[in-house]
Amino acid sequence: MDAETKAKDAWRLPLVLFLGQLVAFSMASASFASSFLANLGVNAPLTQSFFAYLLLTLIYVPILLHRRQKPRIPWYWYLALAFVDVQGNYLVVKAYQYSSITSVTLLDCWTVVWVIILTWYALGTRYSFWQFLGAGTCVAGLGLVLLSDAKSPDEQDPGRIPLLGDALVIAGTVCFAFSNVAEEYCVKKNDRVELIGMLGLFGLLVSAIQIFIFERKSLEAVAWSPTMVISLFAGYAVALLMFYTITPFVLKMSGSTLFNLSLLTSDMWAVAIRLLIYRQQINWLYYVAFAVVAIGLIVYSLNESSSADGRATGTEAAAQYQQLPSDDNSTSSSNLDSKEKKQLEEAYIC
Repeated sequence: MDAETKAKDAWRLPLVLFLGQLVAFSMASASFASSFLANLGVNAPLTQSFFAYLLLTLIYVPILLHRRQKPRIPWYWYLALAFVDVQGNYLVVKAYQYSSITSVTLLDCWTVVWVIILTWYALGTRYSFWQFLGAGTCVAGLGLVLLSDAKSPDEQDPGRIPLLGDALVIAGTVCFAFSNVAEEYCVKKNDRVELIGMLGLFGLLVSAIQIFIFERKSLEAVAWSPTMVISLFAGYAVALLMFYTITPFVLKMSGSTLFNLSLLTSDMWAVAIRLLIYRQQINWLYYVAFAVVAIGLIVYSLNESSSADGRATGTEAAAQYQQLPSDDNSTSSSNLDSKEKKQLEEAYIC
């Protein structure tokens, strides 16, 4: 049993890190599409999210209808989750109108802090010193990226309102933290397809209502061009489709904290896109930052696995200790067996 568990952990860690980097790459692609649209003067963050939720609805809702099963979670919880998620997307995308990519990336790191606080109090997750060290290492690595970006002359734009953009990002990180923790709870307790399908459906409804109320005039002012604006909207929607599809796997296999730590590398993926598309030179600090973030992710992941193994081993040992004095009583033995299974299941869920 121990050998089988170690074998599963051996492939689980690289798989989680790989999926986390796919999520970070999709997030970087969505960020570039948003910043490009903002540079073109397009101010329609709700419309960008609308097309992403539309793709989720068209793909996953038919699967739910084909199953003909009643949702495992009440619809109003999915509505609340979608509302918070839409607001988070709106606030962060809106921030590109006022602040630079560097500032948005810097303040987006606070999602990790909010998630650690929420999972500590809401889900009862406990973190070791090494897990905090891994999280801090990831944030320090991203700080190197921001230090390099701060030296760029393109970051100085007097026509923007950075304080307003910073406030929007901070509010957006709070929304994303609530959304990530809620998604982690739903995906570990219920079905992944149901989560994505209902999130897409209710996100579509919420964003459509808010577009009708707040964004009609902005859409009328957009100069629609198939080669530029429409392709950027489509690229943003496809990137978020990839993001929402892979996210439940990462949340189920690791948790919302490691998920958000993986998103910190999206800035490095954004640099890779800039290098390939715009042929811009990359500061050497970016390569150091990527290595630091990778080390932080590995430190956090290894200690997350070891702490989970420790809880499982301790629970199993306690169950075996309780079995010893009840060899002659078959009834109490069966009761202890059921308790042992229940404890092991609870330890596996945690």
